[in-house]
Amino acid sequence: MPDPLLITVAPTGAETTKEDCPQLPTTLEELVRAAQECEAAGAAMVHVHIRDDEHRPTLDLGRLTDTVAALREATDLVVQLSTGGSVHDPLDQRLKVLDAAPDSCSLTMGTTNFGDDVFSNPWPFVTDLYQLSQERQVVPEFELFDLGHVAALHRLLDKYGLPYGGKVHVDFVMGVPGGMPGTAAALVAGVAALPDAVTSWSATGIGRTTLPVLLASLAQGGHLRVGMEDVLTISRGVPVESNRQLVARAVEIGEMAQRTPMTTSEARALLGLAA
Repeated sequence: MPDPLLITVAPTGAETTKEDCPQLPTTLEELVRAAQECEAAGAAMVHVHIRDDEHRPTLDLGRLTDTVAALREATDLVVQLSTGGSVHDPLDQRLKVLDAAPDSCSLTMGTTNFGDDVFSNPWPFVTDLYQLSQERQVVPEFELFDLGHVAALHRLLDKYGLPYGGKVHVDFVMGVPGGMPGTAAALVAGVAALPDAVTSWSATGIGRTTLPVLLASLAQGGHLRVGMEDVLTISRGVPVESNRQLVARAVEIGEMAQRTPMTTSEARALLGLAA
């Protein structure tokens, strides 16, 4: 039987402006429509950043709660909220993201340079967020931007035990200026260093590293995250029209590797979520 492939879509992100990319889904209506299209195309989880009325990144709790509710009503996708927000969001607001009661949350395992900015994830914040996710029964996806983050994951699991649900799912975020390069060699090194407790992993290639990372992940039996948070071209010089395009491409390439898109029920089982 073909090996099921978890495809996560990250439709919006916090960096790209609506002015620069009008097709970016920034309103709740646009986000829900994009999620429905991506679910139909083969995605099983959605990684969510939200925007305010001026299309700027926000962690407003009311908007986050409404977004989770709307996505659950309109789709069967696993709803994962970003706790990273934008690089400018304060740590206390990022902890409050879990008050919106998502199925899953991102949990970045350390501070990294992020272009000209710094994505701050000090150890006390990481441990507070992890223990809060255990308490709230939210499944974390551990984001790894560098090999040092893999070492931090060993340390976290050794001290605080397994996450809610008992499964350990990680995502390598590669190609960010300041983090690990988006190369097959870097991914091989990262996977080799993972704790034995890890039960599944995926990889994300930023910008021009999207396809190299996608292919390297499939070659090693990993899963995929795609979406307009991470890349805005479908081929060199050709803008992405929708997130559905990126999911459909991942499905097509996955099928060449004899990987079939996971259903949302299969994704929930993979992540340790109740059906």
